[in-house]
Amino acid sequence: MLTKAFIPYRGYYSTPFAKWQGTLANENSIVLGAATSKRFLESKGWDPKAIEYVLVGSTVYQQQWFYTGPWAAAMLGAEGSPGVLTTQACSTAALVLYQAGMGIETGMYGNSWCLLADRCSNGPHAVWPNPNGPGGKPTAEDWFMDNVNKDPWAGEAMIRTAENVAGECGITREECDALTLRRYEQYQDALANDREFQKRYMFPVEVQVSRKKTVTLEADEGVTHTTKEGLAGLRPVLSDGVHTFGAQTFPADGNSGICVTTRERAKELSAAPEIAVQIVSYGYARTKKAFMAAAVAPSARMALDNAGITTDDLSAVKTHNPFAANDIAMARELGMDVNSMNNYGCSLIYGHPQAPTGARLMIEGIEEVAMKGGGYLLFSGCAAGDTAASVLIKVG
Repeated sequence: MLTKAFIPYRGYYSTPFAKWQGTLANENSIVLGAATSKRFLESKGWDPKAIEYVLVGSTVYQQQWFYTGPWAAAMLGAEGSPGVLTTQACSTAALVLYQAGMGIETGMYGNSWCLLADRCSNGPHAVWPNPNGPGGKPTAEDWFMDNVNKDPWAGEAMIRTAENVAGECGITREECDALTLRRYEQYQDALANDREFQKRYMFPVEVQVSRKKTVTLEADEGVTHTTKEGLAGLRPVLSDGVHTFGAQTFPADGNSGICVTTRERAKELSAAPEIAVQIVSYGYARTKKAFMAAAVAPSARMALDNAGITTDDLSAVKTHNPFAANDIAMARELGMDVNSMNNYGCSLIYGHPQAPTGARLMIEGIEEVAMKGGGYLLFSGCAAGDTAASVLIKVG
């Protein structure tokens, strides 16, 4: 349990998420993420030189990725600060936030910046030397698609892991479709009144097309209009499965940033000093082979137990749910109402650019709890390798 790590209220942002091969498809995610963070810091009037440590979360290799941490720190204006790269598939944001919190807790530094940046579009294609191949033919790997389609340990694609959990839990096609429609309706709430909710935290991303032309992306790109009839008319991705392409997420591009600092510094930087946002605890889990979604509930339970609270104490729950079965399985295991989770949006609907996904979900959750007058936020999500991570945040 942490007691000293705080986030300034509104000391964070998420860009809109862009569809796969969309507006951000050709941008180096680290360069774009650092540039966006720099613009955000300027908009707040914050001196980036006051950042003592930069933690970058990224999962899809970009050019010069080797230098990610210190390079990003320098590009966003914290030239004298070291930076570190953390990558843990879809739970990257949760781990980065916890690592930043631990740095504050131990007194290693007093002010940090978490940058989460990924681009699933135009992923790298790696070629590995293979002297023993026919004629020395090299081994090739599609960095993104090959790893989505096969876990080298479990030997299954991610969609199969979701179907395995659905089968074991007795989750039906009808339940998956109904939940997908519910999640789409919740996302529509974030668009009400000219996107009033999203504008509480969303920061536009700028793409330099040429010397004279800049394209600004201000809203999510790629969200599919969803209806009950439309979902019912889709075929399952796997012939024996319960998930259609409507009931699973899609790869996307984007970035997010979060300041993690001391209580005193957070109050100074906060847009509303009376609102305290505290990182409370972290949880993790790994389940049996090819049952990725089943790891979410035990990771959430660990975070709750570490804080000494129960699901009854939660004001909001946000999840990374690449498949509809994820939320259904988690809600059943923890005795929660699946329809009350993920208000205002989730990765099932607006896409999954990997590292920034969890950050955006936590940011949305903070805003939701603040609107309710305070309480606990639980973020949970699965990750490659049949793992999961959870973070508990208190908004007071």
